[in-house]
Amino acid sequence: MTELDLDRTAAGLRHELVEHLAAEGQVTDPEWRAAVQDVPRHEFAPRFYVMTDAPGMTTYVPISPELVGTEAWLRKVYSDETLITQFDGCEIDWSDPQPIRGASPTSSSTLPSLVVQMLEALDADAEATVTEYGTGTGYSSALMCHRFGAGQVTSVETDPGVAARARAALERCGYTPRLVVGNGLAGADRTDRAARTIATMGVRGIPWAWLRETQPGGLIVATLRGWLRSLGLVRLVVEDGQRATGRFLAGSAFMMARQQEAPANLGMLPGDDDGKVRETPHGPEVLRMPDSGFVAQLAMPNARTFDMPADDGALRTYVLDAANESFAILSRDGDGWTVREGGPVSLWGEVERSLALWHAAGAPTPTKFGVSVEPDRQRIWLEDAADGPSWWLPVVPGA
Repeated sequence: MTELDLDRTAAGLRHELVEHLAAEGQVTDPEWRAAVQDVPRHEFAPRFYVMTDAPGMTTYVPISPELVGTEAWLRKVYSDETLITQFDGCEIDWSDPQPIRGASPTSSSTLPSLVVQMLEALDADAEATVTEYGTGTGYSSALMCHRFGAGQVTSVETDPGVAARARAALERCGYTPRLVVGNGLAGADRTDRAARTIATMGVRGIPWAWLRETQPGGLIVATLRGWLRSLGLVRLVVEDGQRATGRFLAGSAFMMARQQEAPANLGMLPGDDDGKVRETPHGPEVLRMPDSGFVAQLAMPNARTFDMPADDGALRTYVLDAANESFAILSRDGDGWTVREGGPVSLWGEVERSLALWHAAGAPTPTKFGVSVEPDRQRIWLEDAADGPSWWLPVVPGA
């Protein structure tokens, strides 16, 4: 395919992508529609991995023009799909790319529908100044440069290699935003305050630096996420630099900020005689369903979960708290479930209490939950910020 044919094909595929996003109601603002139509996503994803739907262990396969052909590569680039460009914080060996299994994605070009949803949530005019945390490939940075002008955009990336590739791609497209390499949880080292702040990685709590570097009355659009991989996209209004409040907009699946990932070591697993056994009305499915999983994450902000067979072959679900070594182990008991708990906190008891509050309120979706951020505490609440049920987010370093 000649360069002219490539450009023409890419432009046609961008048009198809825009039409798809518009038909699904995922892009409504004409300015953002124009940005998706004009910005060449393929410049930011010359090669990447995508997840397959094969059964068993999650598998990612490599995609590049050399491997699948230029047209097939372009069609994948302009699909509404996340394109993985890094695993486990390590560079990919493209000299002999192979399928990858059992790895965790750590950098990507996020699916365009989610990117545009977040950009539209900024509710910003053409004169807005914006700070982005998580430059990644630079594609979303380019969309903002198209909308606001490169001089209005600051983007922060923690990985120097990822940042260098993003800078090169942006320059190829004629965009020169201010790019910062460093820990975004500590802010963007701005000399002014941005009108809007957007984060394309998950955080366990909103970093105070983001409020400090956002104008009073400005907006923060970010993803709150826990180690159970739940919570979602929030939009907060900054009030005089000392407080921010808002609500959840939708679910989201951004990668966790590297500085806030769960500890690699699960610690010592409880023995068969540890803890006390009792019946429970809830099995592990409540952790996996979107809405009840959201509530379970609120109840256990420091918990992780995994399944492991017992000596008799029966599958058990382990829930371990990384902060205080409490645990809960769920086992099938006939048609019901039992839980064996130990440690200073009744982990599954917290889940049961939170689910009871949630059901009493009518089992609302996450978009009915609000968020309050103050200097020394962050709270998620339901129904009423003052008197309704509420849960504390963890206080974490760097946030």
